[in-house]
Amino acid sequence: MADPVRLALIGCGRIAQVAHLPAVEKADGVELVAVCDPSDAVAGPVARRYDVAAYTDQRSVWADASVEAVIVTAPDRFHHALASEALGTGRHVLVEKPMTATVPEAEELVALVDQTGLTLQVGAMKRHDEGVRYARRFIAERLGQARSFSAWYRIGDLRPGIEAALFPPVVAETAARQQEAGFKADRRQYLLATHGAHVFDTVRFLLGEVASVAARHRQDGPDHVWQALLTTTAGAVGTVTIAADVPGLPSEGIEVFGATGAVRADLHFPFYRRAATVHAYTDGAVVHPTLTDGDAYQRQVEAFARAIRAGDRPVPDVRDGLAAVRLIQATATAVERGSEVRL
Repeated sequence: MADPVRLALIGCGRIAQVAHLPAVEKADGVELVAVCDPSDAVAGPVARRYDVAAYTDQRSVWADASVEAVIVTAPDRFHHALASEALGTGRHVLVEKPMTATVPEAEELVALVDQTGLTLQVGAMKRHDEGVRYARRFIAERLGQARSFSAWYRIGDLRPGIEAALFPPVVAETAARQQEAGFKADRRQYLLATHGAHVFDTVRFLLGEVASVAARHRQDGPDHVWQALLTTTAGAVGTVTIAADVPGLPSEGIEVFGATGAVRADLHFPFYRRAATVHAYTDGAVVHPTLTDGDAYQRQVEAFARAIRAGDRPVPDVRDGLAAVRLIQATATAVERGSEVRL
C-alpha cells in the first residue's frame, strides 16, 4: 500500500508483544509510529524495540498528529473508554476481543461508529484464518441447509508449556502483572468473556445469527466448563463447549452438518502460525484442502488497513462485536436462570 496507515498501539502487555506488534512489523499497509502503556518500564523498552515514540498516557497519543489509527490491546475493562476516546479524536480503531465488558458499552460504541463514520474492527482474528474462511465458503456453497453443529474451545493443561516454548521474552512490570492477576482471579467471568468471544464469533461467522441460548456451568476448583445449546435464526441447532483446564493439548474447532455435506475445522494454537485443518465432505468424497500456513494476526491488521484506505467492511465490525458480547451475557444469564434466553 503506497500510503500506509500510521498506527499507535495502546496497552503493551503480553498479547501485544507476542502477537500484535510482530504482526504489524510484517504487515503490508501499516506503519507503527507509537506505543503507549501506563508503565514506563514497559512502554520504553517496547518502543525502543520498534524504534517508535513511547507514551505512558493515551492523551499523548491523541495529541500526536501522526497517529491515524490505534490498536487497543489493553485489558478488557478499558476497551470501551479507549475506543470511545479514539473515535472521539478522529482515530480508527482495532480493538481486541471482547469489544467491551458489557452490552451497554458495546451499544454505545455502535452508536459512536455510526455517528463518526470511522472504522472500528474487532480483534477476533479467527475470521482471518484461511481454514475458517474455507469452511465458510464451503458452508455457503456446498453444505446445503445447515442443520446441526458442535463448537468447542478447550484450554489444555499443556498450554503454559507450549507458550513458554513459542513466546519471545516479554517485558513486564511485576506490580502491573500482579494487579492483572487479581482481576483475572474471577475465573468464571474472565474465562467466559475471553474465550467465549472467540467461539461465539466463529459460530456467527459460519452460521449466522443466534436466536437463543440455553447453558449449564460446572466448576471444579479453579477450572470451569460451560456447555451451551444454541439455535440459529436459520434453525440449526448446536452445542458450544468452553472449558479450562482439561488434561492435554488445547483444542478448538467446529463441525457443521448440512443437508448435502459436512465440514470440520480444527483451529491450531495461533502461535503455530498454521491455518485451520479442514475436512469437508460432499458428493461421496472428503476434501482436505492444503492451505498456506500464515499469521492470522498479520492478515487481521492488513484487513484493518484496507478497511481504512479502500473502504472495505471491517471484519468483524462493531455490530459483530456487539453480537459477541450479547452472546457472552446471554450464556451467563441462561446459567443463572436455568432457562433458555432468546436474543
